[in-house]
Amino acid sequence: MSTLPAVPPPVLVLVRPQLGENIGKAARAMLNFGLVEMRLVSPRDGWPNPSAGPAASGADIVLERAQVYETVADAVADCSHVYATTVRKRGVTKPVVTPEEAAAAIHAGPGRAAILFGPERSGLETDDVALARTIITVPINPEFGSLNLAQAVILVAYEWSKGMGLAQPPAVELHEPAPQAELDGMIGQLDAMLVATDFFYPPDRTPVTRRTLRTLLTKPAWSAQEVRTLRGVLSALSGKTPRRP
Repeated sequence: MSTLPAVPPPVLVLVRPQLGENIGKAARAMLNFGLVEMRLVSPRDGWPNPSAGPAASGADIVLERAQVYETVADAVADCSHVYATTVRKRGVTKPVVTPEEAAAAIHAGPGRAAILFGPERSGLETDDVALARTIITVPINPEFGSLNLAQAVILVAYEWSKGMGLAQPPAVELHEPAPQAELDGMIGQLDAMLVATDFFYPPDRTPVTRRTLRTLLTKPAWSAQEVRTLRGVLSALSGKTPRRP
């Protein structure tokens, strides 16, 4: 029984990028979401660019593998699906999808996909968009539709990564919550100290003040260790030797 080949990750093509720093930031965004194949079309300041490395913040593998092409057509020649990212349709009649829809189509395969990103100042030209089969765009403020290069890469790469099951950050280990009796003991200890210092004044406000304090102290899920620690603090403030946990 034959199995279908795995769909390769998309190629991200930066068309006439202007600043090395922006190429580095785009590389960082790519690696954050598991993408490593970057292609550059006629970078303005040449390649390699010494400004890209520091901006990549460790995404060196993306920069090291980056390939340079003279034209967009050359950069996408081996790709079966070409997407152009733009907020303007530029009069070109093509299907328009969101990054999420594009990611689903790329994962469905088959064939390799390329995603085009335009230069920082002007975005993709009409001739660049004409080479694509599909346009990727996002709902954006019509009064301010400017995304920087790395932001655009993040939007697309993140949606693609959701279909890859990337590992989530490990959950923080939580301590077992303190039993109610321990929490009540801490509140009672504090109440006794406050009574001794005439904190509850005027007397007719005492019930309200006590409820406020209890609400404050019962909002967090106090662990047993936290309760013991705070009671030790209260004992120290009252002049008693705190009991060691």
